[in-house]
Amino acid sequence: MNWLAKFIYFKLMGWKFEGHWPEGVNKAVVIVVPHTSWHDFYLGLLVRRILGVDIKFVAKKELFKPPFGWYFRWMGGTPLDRTPGQNKVEAMAAKFEGREEFRMAIAPEGTRKKVLEWKTGFYYIAKTAQVPIVMIAFDFGKKLVKVSAPLSVTSDIDLDLKKIRAFYKNITGKVPHYT
Repeated sequence: MNWLAKFIYFKLMGWKFEGHWPEGVNKAVVIVVPHTSWHDFYLGLLVRRILGVDIKFVAKKELFKPPFGWYFRWMGGTPLDRTPGQNKVEAMAAKFEGREEFRMAIAPEGTRKKVLEWKTGFYYIAKTAQVPIVMIAFDFGKKLVKVSAPLSVTSDIDLDLKKIRAFYKNITGKVPHYT
């Protein structure tokens, strides 16, 4: 199926890659930005296949109800209950425990609509689980997927978020006015 994913991504869709999955990174929080359309889902599936890396994803729990819930779980999805008052960071960070390999993709915007500030749960999950953050950008303007080197989380969230934001500078989502 790898050849089919590459054929669709490179030949039919005309997309390119910049960067590659970091060697030896078996555990990571993977942030995918911008998340502006449902098209991000199938693009993510193609990218995951081409990179040859098992990356799970987190999505709102409503997507995991019948009739399609089985499909999202089969594709590596984990439902996130967004009800207030829960410690979502601890629950998601615990998924890394006792595993030699676990990569979790999250959209920091938390929605496909335009947001002015990202949710920072991804940062605190990485910090709590003591895993790096790998950034992936879906640039629909350039038909380019960028993959970063791993970023180790420090005690300075402002500095770390500044570095993360810089990686996504000038990236255009599928719906540009949501970027």
